[in-house]
Amino acid sequence: MIQKFFDLEIITNGQRLYNFTNETEKWIKKNNFSNGIINLSILHTSASLIVQENADPDVHEDLINFFDKLVPMNDKLYKHNTEGKDDMPAHIKSALTNNQISLSLKNKKLILGIWQGIYLFEHRLGSVKRIINHHFIGES
Repeated sequence: MIQKFFDLEIITNGQRLYNFTNETEKWIKKNNFSNGIINLSILHTSASLIVQENADPDVHEDLINFFDKLVPMNDKLYKHNTEGKDDMPAHIKSALTNNQISLSLKNKKLILGIWQGIYLFEHRLGSVKRIINHHFIGES
């Protein structure tokens, strides 16, 4: 049984979904992991992690539009707006989604559906540096 850690840095540029499945799979291959669990944690409170559709970009656009309607960027609705109109809405969107995801690894492959990918869901409008901690527990 082994444990390994890895921090993936992603520079975002506005609200959208950033696919980092390939980077995670490269780390798995590089370390020759075979079976176990990978826990992913985003070290921020205004972005989140999701497993989502990886083929049709309309799904991503619809998700962003839905969350923008659910949690509008309106300074009059929130006290906390220190960093702009997206500040509190980004925190609420993050609270409604995931800051951690655990995925199984079997026979050196992440267990994901054919149309699934792992995404950083950015809730801020500007460019932000994000860190996603990877923690593997299992066999190599």
